[in-house]
Amino acid sequence: MKNALLTALVVLCFSTLSNAQSSTYESGESQETEKLLLTIFLKHDQSMNLEEIEKVRSNQGFYKNFPPEGVSVVNWYVVMGIGQMIVLELPASKLREVNLAIEKTAWKAFRSEIYPTYDLYPLIEQKLDNKSKVSY
Repeated sequence: MKNALLTALVVLCFSTLSNAQSSTYESGESQETEKLLLTIFLKHDQSMNLEEIEKVRSNQGFYKNFPPEGVSVVNWYVVMGIGQMIVLELPASKLREVNLAIEKTAWKAFRSEIYPTYDLYPLIEQKLDNKSKVSY
């Protein structure tokens, strides 16, 4: 059940993303300059309350070090009962920095899961009868 919920949340996240990757492909940029999307789940440690979680996160420098320089936040959601879901856009060369930032500043306050993701909507849109999409 929980895996199905996580899958549904990732699909929801895809439906709200900008067309960052599709515009990269259309503009003909090389693979070296293409960016990837990364979905990060920061799962709440329910043995701590929100104040305790924030204290750990602040003390470890999360707000000063995340996201690393050169990495953009696409969206950041609270997923009730799970924690936070963050989608980042980054050059592949920044993947290690993102991982280290999570390990150094979010662990203890959260358990993390990280998934490479991509925006499927531009490919699916033409097949849909109802093409309405929420965009921010």
